[in-house]
Amino acid sequence: MARALARGWGDPVLCSDAGSGRARALARELGGEAMDSNAAVAERADLVVLCHKPAQLGAVAAELAGRVRAVASVLGMTSVSKLQLAYPDVPVFRFMPNAPVEVRKGVVCYSPAPSVDQRLEADVLALFERLGTVVPIAESLIEVAMGVMSVAPAYQALLAEAQVDAAVRHGIGAALASRLVVETMAGTAALLAARDYDTLGVRRAVTSPGGSTARGLAALERAGVRAAFQDALDAVVVWSSR
Repeated sequence: MARALARGWGDPVLCSDAGSGRARALARELGGEAMDSNAAVAERADLVVLCHKPAQLGAVAAELAGRVRAVASVLGMTSVSKLQLAYPDVPVFRFMPNAPVEVRKGVVCYSPAPSVDQRLEADVLALFERLGTVVPIAESLIEVAMGVMSVAPAYQALLAEAQVDAAVRHGIGAALASRLVVETMAGTAALLAARDYDTLGVRRAVTSPGGSTARGLAALERAGVRAAFQDALDAVVVWSSR
């Protein structure tokens, strides 16, 4: 996610890692500098974006103590209250982005922290709004939101792959099938947004009684597509609440 965010912003970066070499590669790609430590990043940055594993919260906070000015977290299962405990007297912001931030088409859920300076909050939100759509959401719902938008690019890729495989089975080449499917997905997303996200209205507009779309939808319903998505969300939310 660190790489997706940085590519979406497209600016030179100050970054660090735990020895993987990814920070150096990212700095080569975008410009900027790979620092020797997290503390070195904090000393030079106005805002530190946390992209480490949730279990590393305490260790990283100890490195940044006394150096960090403000923190934006994209860590799963890490509440605002946990961030505030780890970074006392430092403004903290909790975000949950998804992979399309890399191409500035992402969805970024935002759970506001209490008592944050409004001017600083506006600046941080403007930064994340460059990556797509920022959606304020109650923190009690953010894990459910993650099960809808954070994992969804993988689901959409699976749906596209399944449609491509079906088209190939009927004689269309994989490259052409991929273009047909992906461009249709993009166009459908734009259509749904233009119609205020009225999924039922768009579906009914496309579906003629007894027509090919109706037969295809019936086949998907028989295969349990709705139940599959319910099960997927249940699995994600249960895992996230552990």
